Amino acid sequence: LGQKREGTEMMIDDEGRILTIGYIVLEAKSVEITDVDGRVIAASVEGYDGNSGFGLLKAFLPLRAHPLLLADSSNIQAQEQLSVVSGLNDIVQQQVFVLERATFAGYWEYLLENAIFTVPAVNVFAGAGLLNGKGELVGIGSLYVQRSFQSSKVPCNMFVPTEVLLPILEDLKRYGKPSNPPKPWLGVTVMEQFGRLLVQRVSRESPAMEAGIKEGDLILKVADRSVKNMEDFFRAV
Repeated sequence: LGQKREGTEMMIDDEGRILTIGYIVLEAKSVEITDVDGRVIAASVEGYDGNSGFGLLKAFLPLRAHPLLLADSSNIQAQEQLSVVSGLNDIVQQQVFVLERATFAGYWEYLLENAIFTVPAVNVFAGAGLLNGKGELVGIGSLYVQRSFQSSKVPCNMFVPTEVLLPILEDLKRYGKPSNPPKPWLGVTVMEQFGRLLVQRVSRESPAMEAGIKEGDLILKVADRSVKNMEDFFRAV
């Protein structure tokens, strides 16, 4: 992603807290927010949740904006019409439809339940806000992906739903991370290939390296449980 990263952020309270996708600000040495008036304001990373991918910032100066209300996204259904707000230089609001609600597994040992996939895909998706018909925030943009739909691959965006955020938001504000234990991390990058899991990369000094796992290995089982894809693998671990 490079040493300089940029994306969209959504202001969620009157104290200057801003919600975005965490990979934009993960391990950042400095963060700057450009508001709608073009002012550049320094901010700090207040919290990060590796399980969901949310990042929480706090501006050092008051922002001239009204915060978005957070809504529970659990009732968002396929075919529902929503809108995406995003922008780096200009703020754009675009109408989208929910393609599906489904589990998303990422090769970086990431498993997200009930992710929101929307069409058409927007180009500026990192940290974009997904709004319901009342203008309430129900998701934060994470990825550009392709999903299978009616025997074809459809370009779409994956949003992390707010239903994952609401139970941990106070912990992020107070402690910088959720109070519940994190998911186990092995340090392997895997890809699905012909019904098997191929190890593409092993992180240095990781549990996987200490266990003797190497690039090019095939992962067939976790304990006595056979695994054929990333979702199987992460659930078994």
